Amino acid sequence: MTQTPIYKIVFFNQGQIYEIYARQIYQSDLYGFIEIEELVFGERSGMLVDPSEEKLKAEFEGVSRSYIPMHAIVRIDEVAKEGVGSITEATASGNISPFPVPAFTPKGSGE
Repeated sequence: MTQTPIYKIVFFNQGQIYEIYARQIYQSDLYGFIEIEELVFGERSGMLVDPSEEKLKAEFEGVSRSYIPMHAIVRIDEVAKEGVGSITEATASGNISPFPVPAFTPKGSGE
């Protein structure tokens, strides 16, 4: 029996880098978006609580499906097991930054 794969998705959102884990990921019917379903968060087996993961869990509470713009995706990996999701600040000296232009140009923009 094959096990359902787990994907680690890293994306850029409003000056922050999000790292989340999900069981389902695919191209959306909405042009330019990736759909992410069945988010996976670490199990709470001890007293240690990670505030970064708790913030992430609270932000996605009640979300059954999320649409992430394709141009915001930094990386998608298939992993053996889930890790700890996080939200970190993107710094100007870091090596991750958003594209400086839109992913598409509107029709009739003269180009």
